[in-house]
Amino acid sequence: MGTAAAYSNTEGQVANISNELVQTHTPLVKRIAHHLIGRLPTSVMADDMIQAGMLGLLDAARRYDTGQGASFETYATLRIRGAMIDELRRNDWAPKSVHRKARNLSAAVQVVENRTGRDARDEEIMAEMGISSEEYHKILRDSCNSKIFNFDDLGTDTDPLSMIAGGSANPLDELEDERFRRRLTEAIASLPERERMVLSMYYDKELNLREIGQILGVSESRISQILSRSYARLRARLNDS
Repeated sequence: MGTAAAYSNTEGQVANISNELVQTHTPLVKRIAHHLIGRLPTSVMADDMIQAGMLGLLDAARRYDTGQGASFETYATLRIRGAMIDELRRNDWAPKSVHRKARNLSAAVQVVENRTGRDARDEEIMAEMGISSEEYHKILRDSCNSKIFNFDDLGTDTDPLSMIAGGSANPLDELEDERFRRRLTEAIASLPERERMVLSMYYDKELNLREIGQILGVSESRISQILSRSYARLRARLNDS
């Protein structure tokens, strides 16, 4: 077989493998999309998430390298979720005031925890911000609903999950990503046990708010508050590190 024919045959095999991966893992896209929809405003359409996720799956099939050490499903999950998050960020519905108040909340958490040397309590955060309980819980609710995770507020414009799978051609970028991963891991480990548990169920086990609430015996809105408070604490601790 000539070189050109051999190359063409190899390309065809790669294409067939990619097509098989896409067909096999299409249900994964739908599962991730419906999982995300359970956490988002009703204005976000499942079809939009599935469309974005399919593009992520196609990209994963083209880029996947068995030498990376991760299974294709693990790698594809990160790419699919990253594509959906990118789509959400491009169409962010929340007004700037929501993000500003979320940053103010994180700043208040940072001040209280630096002063007390322990986890900030709700009443201490409210006192530091000079707001009522009603306004405080509204900020928590809006913060949780506005984005799955506001990566800009964590000091990066990249989904930390995609950092694990993506890699970078720039050694300095890889070093910075590794530093951020380490800081994020340490910050999560420092959270109160209940917040760590909710984050684990939400991100690792991919349960929605209602499912987590049923497990812990609390309301869905309470889980939303716990998530928002953990986000604020993470932002505060990452900014302080």
